[in-house]
Amino acid sequence: MKEIELVDESLPRTFEQYEAKFKALADKKRLQVMYLLTQKGEICVCDLVDMMEMPQSKLSYHLKILLDAGIITRETRGTWSYYRLNQEEVNHLLSAELCCLFRPSC
Repeated sequence: MKEIELVDESLPRTFEQYEAKFKALADKKRLQVMYLLTQKGEICVCDLVDMMEMPQSKLSYHLKILLDAGIITRETRGTWSYYRLNQEEVNHLLSAELCCLFRPSC
């Protein structure tokens, strides 16, 4: 009898999610945004434009990548968007769970 190998179907999706997160982190402008959010807690996009010294269109591109990766959150109040670091997600990326994917025994 031939043994059937079990395949974890969730593993490719997990790799895709981490790929998106690490791609989001692989840019110094996005890391700078994260640092500012760490320091200030919450920042209006209108203030972030001045802090980052870049046009809002370019900043929006970087913010969308961070949002899509779940690294930051956005709350809209009136016409302005306010951003916060998703501390739970950042902690998760630095967690033992990710390390366990690449250790023989965990």
